[in-house]
Amino acid sequence: MGFKLLPDGPMRCARSMRRIAVIEDEEMVRLNLLDLLEFEGYEARGAADGPEGIRMVADYLPDAVLCDLCMPGKDGYEVLAALKSNPATRRIPFLFLTARAEPADVRKGMDLGADDYLAKPFCRQELMQAIEGRLARVPSGGCS
Repeated sequence: MGFKLLPDGPMRCARSMRRIAVIEDEEMVRLNLLDLLEFEGYEARGAADGPEGIRMVADYLPDAVLCDLCMPGKDGYEVLAALKSNPATRRIPFLFLTARAEPADVRKGMDLGADDYLAKPFCRQELMQAIEGRLARVPSGGCS
């Protein structure tokens, strides 16, 4: 089941090149997110499942991670736990993007160390505010 990014106004461009990792098993959702992030001025890379995502984040060391919750191989909670247990990735902001938005799901993610939790479908503005809010709290690892 996919989702559409809902239009919500003019897009912004021209920010320093920050790096975002997208871990999402639904190909169309992943590709839409990667396109949106690149349009918004981010360098973005994607992974199709949890194990691939963990490897990508460890190699790529992005400025933030966007991760689905329900995926094959390892779910988002397992991805988060793996990244938080690695000294090289534990401080990277981690945002869940998922259709599972029950209070217990949100609480579990936050208890494990997630920095934010966006319920699908979400609009471009919500996504960009969540990303920019997290990145404002950490120094840039990418180009300036």
